[in-house]
Amino acid sequence: MSTIGNLHREKLAQRRAINRASGSSFVLYAEQKLVVLTLGTRITVNDLVEYARLLREDPSFHPGFSEIADIRAAEDVALGADDMMKMADEIDPFAHDAKRAFVVRTASQAHAARMHKILRIERNFQIFRSLEAARQWIEA
Repeated sequence: MSTIGNLHREKLAQRRAINRASGSSFVLYAEQKLVVLTLGTRITVNDLVEYARLLREDPSFHPGFSEIADIRAAEDVALGADDMMKMADEIDPFAHDAKRAFVVRTASQAHAARMHKILRIERNFQIFRSLEAARQWIEA
């Protein structure tokens, strides 16, 4: 079992809700310099704004941390072109050189992840179909 997998289970009680209605939440692992985001059934710009705000307000967060964003539960990605631009230009709290892994299940989820990658000109950004593959890449 990977280190991140063990941490995820141990720290489950410290999960911070972003939107209880959709099931979106995250866990920040300061010692591992990692944030694990789990987005719920509907992704909105308001949820992403709230996520960024909570991270920025956390004194243990640093923009250079790695991120695993699990968007496999999303049935509705309610982000228009303007929302995507705003996310990339103003909202995203991570540094351009931070290691980012998006975990997707569908083509529309992969498309949303690719759009974010393109708009942020990310080099350390990969899209995966499994959480385990994303964890291995982050840990490498």
